[in-house]
Amino acid sequence: MDEEAPDLSISGERLFYIIMKAREFDEKVAPGEMDEGSNPSDDNSVSILEDYADDPTLQELQTALDDLNVDAQLDLLALMWFGRGDTDSFAEARVQAADTTDKHIPGYLIGTPQLSDYLEEALSQLGISVTEFGEGHL
Repeated sequence: MDEEAPDLSISGERLFYIIMKAREFDEKVAPGEMDEGSNPSDDNSVSILEDYADDPTLQELQTALDDLNVDAQLDLLALMWFGRGDTDSFAEARVQAADTTDKHIPGYLIGTPQLSDYLEEALSQLGISVTEFGEGHL
């Protein structure tokens, strides 16, 4: 079900950046999920995929989300819910996002598995493509 693209409070460039950082973060392997038979000398530096408190990808994603104003954070939350199929429309998701009492949106978004997939799905349903913003960055 495609609907008319809304005016988002977040730029396409910023949205592209957040999706890329969320994708990088989603692809990481959580500590303890590493293959116990891994050998550091032949694992091709796979430890870089483990999540650590000082993980630069997490820090970059957190900073990008924290730097957004409240309206942009609410737009992202609504996009995630809409892309996940929690609502029938972006407009409905945006109303629900505005009514949320939990204002720790960056942490909630980071803690959502497949965040980048949900954001991309929502944008696809809205007819918005952010790939043009990343053409010079990929």
